[in-house]
Amino acid sequence: MESNTLSKYRTFIEKYYSKDLTIAAQKGRKALEIDFTNLARFDPHLSEKLLTNPKESFEFINAAIQEFDLGDLNYKIRGRMFNLPASQKIKIRDLRSEHLGLLITADGLIRQASDVRPRVTVGTFECPKCSAQLRIDQIDSKMKEPASCNQCRHKGKFKLVDKILTDVQQLIIEELSESLDGGEQPKRLRCILNGDLLEPSAERRRFPGNKVKVVGIVREVPINSKGGAQSTQFDIILECNSVENSEEEFESLEIDIEEEKMIKDLAKDPKIYEKLINSIAPVIYGYDEIKESVALQLFGGVRKVKDDGTEWRGDIHILLMGDPGAGKSILLRYISNLAPKARYVAGKGASGAGLTAAVVKDEFLGGWALEAGTLVLANKGMACIDELDKISSEDRSAMHEAMEQQTVSISKANIQATLLSQTSVLAAANPKFGRFDPFRPAPVQIDLPPSLINRFDLMYVIRDLPNADTDERIAKHVLALQGNIESISSDIDNKLLRKYIAYAKQNCFPSLGVAASNLIKDYYVKIRSSVSGEGIQSIPISARQLQAIVRLAEASARVRLSNRVTESDAKRAIRLVEETLKQLGTDPETGKIDIDRITTGITATTRNKMSMLRQIIESLESQFGKSVPKSEIIKEAETEGIEKSTSSEILQNLLRSGDLFEPKAGFIQRS
Repeated sequence: MESNTLSKYRTFIEKYYSKDLTIAAQKGRKALEIDFTNLARFDPHLSEKLLTNPKESFEFINAAIQEFDLGDLNYKIRGRMFNLPASQKIKIRDLRSEHLGLLITADGLIRQASDVRPRVTVGTFECPKCSAQLRIDQIDSKMKEPASCNQCRHKGKFKLVDKILTDVQQLIIEELSESLDGGEQPKRLRCILNGDLLEPSAERRRFPGNKVKVVGIVREVPINSKGGAQSTQFDIILECNSVENSEEEFESLEIDIEEEKMIKDLAKDPKIYEKLINSIAPVIYGYDEIKESVALQLFGGVRKVKDDGTEWRGDIHILLMGDPGAGKSILLRYISNLAPKARYVAGKGASGAGLTAAVVKDEFLGGWALEAGTLVLANKGMACIDELDKISSEDRSAMHEAMEQQTVSISKANIQATLLSQTSVLAAANPKFGRFDPFRPAPVQIDLPPSLINRFDLMYVIRDLPNADTDERIAKHVLALQGNIESISSDIDNKLLRKYIAYAKQNCFPSLGVAASNLIKDYYVKIRSSVSGEGIQSIPISARQLQAIVRLAEASARVRLSNRVTESDAKRAIRLVEETLKQLGTDPETGKIDIDRITTGITATTRNKMSMLRQIIESLESQFGKSVPKSEIIKEAETEGIEKSTSSEILQNLLRSGDLFEPKAGFIQRS
């Protein structure tokens, strides 16, 4: 029977894979990739046996490969199976004891990858009494010795005389977020890789955050209790036979011909932008501009990579800030459920390691392992960060590189790695003192560093102001939802909208048209040249906002499935960026737009006054010495046209920042 099975496998390999086997031997490969469908076509009985008794079947496959004349190879070529039938595709959460010993396939996201280390798979022990040799398979992390000698029944210590080593790595894979329903906790599975699966070229492609499809045998491993006794409970692991990297696309959704037609019809609809706005979080009333911006964020701009490695991100970042109870969290939750490959984190529940990546203790092989955080796991997707201001400043600093360079660099323990985080960030923050004050700059009220605020393309203030007409419409909207939650519907069904976004990102890569390019250039030059006057001039718009306009214009073209950015797209992008600048960047003293008011909270007018006060202090030093009376500084400032309250506030801010100090009460000295 065994020889019959072996000859069948030999015939199968000769028929389908003799050429592939020769090429593998010539190129020094240690694996022969076998398509399961070919085996099922060749012999259904063999394919069925492979699924139910894979360990024995793979022994026959490997033995059949060894019978071919492949020259003087100093290694063995193993059979690696892929493309298993749909019946063998098991969700990680559905794995049960009935699957033990079966060959299955599972999809997942790599959360943690251990170092590659040699491990004993078979240990040969010698009996100290009769010198008999015993081979023991090693499946646990601790070396297992024979219980007793087969010949003389000796019990006790045995001497390890020989061992077979193989390279081993542990991956912890997690269920894909798009396969979960609602707020389910994704389940994890330990996967053990060995042999040729750990070739450096293949191992380098498997880093945390990557999607993989694994084929392997379900095994059980005993869980040792603290006292050393074996527990009655076992853990399930997957002994991998093959690992495929899923394509790094925005969404692995299958779009059929009928859905593709519906998507193309939607893109041709002249009211598509209004429909998109009405489909984003319909439970929230109003906020049309914010919803329009979030819709464009979902579609995203085009990532550009130059030959020399220079990159420009295509992902759009949006920050919502303002009064509590205005619906920011509902919008973020909605987007995290709608967007493919989206992750939601909030406030104190997020740490720097949880946002970017962490180095954790590897219990399986010892040493350290890398575990991906939110921004890495949401690579090619969306990261929704609520209560951004509640995250500690040390943890927020980890976001800087991830948002602009779109990589996460780790240099901890013995691990140096760079992970991808090509992620769009939609964040929300609340003012320090409860409600937003329109007369004070945003950075002063939101506890965020200027360098982080500057990385957002669009920023919106959501204010809760009493207005009889608006309040009545909101009340009707909320009460209608309370009466019947389904009373408010989207113009585009959620499922179709997800596929629409995925289709656009996969198939559409718009470039700037001449007319659109000229329009954006003229706007940029015009708004920057509108600044005039002496002293420190205000900067109304910087190159970052110019790039934001281009990204938004590209996203607008993607909505129409167009490969050309038109004037209408450019106008839409300019309108959205201009709204942000007007809301947050208008200097209340001059009425002009000043980008520094958004990014640093200090306008050019204030900078001018600070510079004047410094000059006043410097000139008064010749009269009073190093310590200058505060009253004299304020009096001199009034003659220069700076109000008493303003000069007092500026002096207080300079004292707080350490630029000035107070050696004694009522006197000021330069640092």
